[in-house]
Amino acid sequence: MTYRILQWTTGNVGKKSVHAIAENSLLELVGCYAWSPDKVGRDVGDLCGIGPLGVRATDDVDTLLALKPDCVVYNPMFADVDDLVRMLSAGVNVVTTSEFITGHHMGADRARLIEACQQGGATIFGSGINPGFIQLFAIVTAGISDRVDRISVVEAFDTSIYNSPATEIPMGFGYPVGRPDLPAITEKGSGIFREAVLLVADALGTELDDIRCEAEYAHTTEDLTLPGDWTIKAGCVAGIDVRWKGFAGGREVIEVRGKWTKGQTLEPAWPMDFGYTIRVEGRPTITSTLGFEPPPDFVAETLDDFIMLGLTITAMPAITAIPAVVAAPPGIATYNDLPLLLPRGVLRTASA
Repeated sequence: MTYRILQWTTGNVGKKSVHAIAENSLLELVGCYAWSPDKVGRDVGDLCGIGPLGVRATDDVDTLLALKPDCVVYNPMFADVDDLVRMLSAGVNVVTTSEFITGHHMGADRARLIEACQQGGATIFGSGINPGFIQLFAIVTAGISDRVDRISVVEAFDTSIYNSPATEIPMGFGYPVGRPDLPAITEKGSGIFREAVLLVADALGTELDDIRCEAEYAHTTEDLTLPGDWTIKAGCVAGIDVRWKGFAGGREVIEVRGKWTKGQTLEPAWPMDFGYTIRVEGRPTITSTLGFEPPPDFVAETLDDFIMLGLTITAMPAITAIPAVVAAPPGIATYNDLPLLLPRGVLRTASA
């Protein structure tokens, strides 16, 4: 079966989604939503740097929905609930990387999404690398212990080359390190990780007593000039170690931790790993790591070429889920609801 796909936006993650859709033998790109007026009418492939695809971007939502796509790949930085309701109620499934796992952080808007799913007979699924796929990795890892005491997931990266101040400033980057409300800023900005804790708890069949957010900070001792015409002044936050913890039976049973730094001028100077570490404490205790590197034929001309590798592992969990999401019953679906997601349509053969 070939799935008719509508791409929603061509920003950082959206570009990589278009690359993946165009190369997947099971997916057919039939339309693309353009948020920026200067992109309307342009070929989507040209917008994403891969040559013409014969599909032009538009901001006419009615025209896009009339194409009867099987699924929308929804990649805005932040979700617009009205747009999602419109798609779902029209019977179009959605896979998204826009800070959505269970929808619990959305308050009353979560109920709107569920109602739209029921009205249209559609399903919405959210993932990325973290939160999202890496929690699935932890859940699968826990399946080979006969007793689980605690699960921790740690993401650790130097994000100096990452050009996204719009997502990092809300986390707390760039603020004076002694600002009194800094922990509250980080808790709000990283709130999607609460849903990651809930996802793991649901997989374990555990009701949590409490979920808490804790954070530590490092400041830069020199001004840092970063991509996106962004400068972090000396004495301001250039390292964040945030931990979302789930408690059951009076003890911590789940931790989802992000440890992000910028450069070599931090005080304190934190020891850093690179990638993801999953630790299942139990019988036996299991430690797994997930890293990524370029393929042998990779040729990089700019820093953006390296950034695209990171965007690939952000975009692909949602795209891999498309067949299962299309087949799923209406509603909000998570990794705990879907069958094993198979990497279909991506194998490169000798003739390709």
